[in-house]
Amino acid sequence: MREGKDAAIREAMKAPTTLSALAVPLDIEPMEAKLVDELPEGDWQYEPKWDGFRCLAFKAGSEVDLKAKSGKPLTRYFPEMVETLKRVKARSFVLDGELAIVSGGEFSFDALLQRIHPAESRIRRLATETPAIFILFDLLLDASGKSLIETPLTMRRGALETFFASAKQEHALKLSPYTLSRAEAERWLGQGGTALDGVVAKLRDGPYVPGERAMMKVKQHRTADCVVGGFRYRTGSREVGSLLLGLYDEDGRLDHVGFTANIANKDRAALTAKLKALIAPPGFTGKAPGGPSRWSTERSEEWQPLKPKLVVEVSYDQVTSNRFRHGTKLVRFRPDKRPGQCTLEQIEPPAKPAKLIAGMLKS
Repeated sequence: MREGKDAAIREAMKAPTTLSALAVPLDIEPMEAKLVDELPEGDWQYEPKWDGFRCLAFKAGSEVDLKAKSGKPLTRYFPEMVETLKRVKARSFVLDGELAIVSGGEFSFDALLQRIHPAESRIRRLATETPAIFILFDLLLDASGKSLIETPLTMRRGALETFFASAKQEHALKLSPYTLSRAEAERWLGQGGTALDGVVAKLRDGPYVPGERAMMKVKQHRTADCVVGGFRYRTGSREVGSLLLGLYDEDGRLDHVGFTANIANKDRAALTAKLKALIAPPGFTGKAPGGPSRWSTERSEEWQPLKPKLVVEVSYDQVTSNRFRHGTKLVRFRPDKRPGQCTLEQIEPPAKPAKLIAGMLKS
């Protein structure tokens, strides 16, 4: 018994006490995933791809640092998570995971975006009102200070589960589930709701490869029928470059919700002619594109309003504040669809979180 305690003390004394002394450098890039159409078969481990902020968390002694996938610091924006990780008994670790905020039983990406703010007083208030959770899916350095980067995923996962068991009293830490069943992973894609961005596949005997696309991912895509409320010309051209998409709110106003730009070159001339014949203000009667924002450019504010006559079906991945977060993919034109049928209800989140997500939140 005494020997065991002495060994534990020796291990604790060997653990690094400053972040700069960690065996995993602070500027390490997270392992990435290659986008594929189908999940691979074989000796793979499948995990949910959560819709949050990818984060690497470093701890050495009393020092904690949080890094975004881009390498930018997240520490000041999530002070409650810094305090959570400081309370964990392990003296050192490097964790890979996803920061998320749960609001009303659902994940809120908009609440995450509100944290990226220059005012510390606002960040502190939001940290109390809408505290973040940290969903863990990999361990790159253990409590003894040993790097696990070269070890296979099966061993890293075992070490992560041991770490999580020792830190379960911190309810803001969640262990991401996994499955070895491809069929189960396919079901996740169908039931994930808006909290799930897709499914990631990792080789079970593979090491952690920083900065490389050593994983595979299938993203969750949905479709919506949208009104074409306007368009933009291509840069340096008088042919259409992108279609501006709209959906009607409950008061019958047409809100701008995003764009689609994957128009075949062979179709541009004919489509441009069709669009020019429909040019007429206001285009959007609710929220309009080109409003002032930190992302606006001179070009982004130049657009042509259209009569609400054309409907297109688009494929999208995620929605934030009733807008498509990324550019959408044009699937087809829908002449069979009335513009008035294109409402915001199509992109509203499900009323309840999926079983997968609810189970993880209870862990």
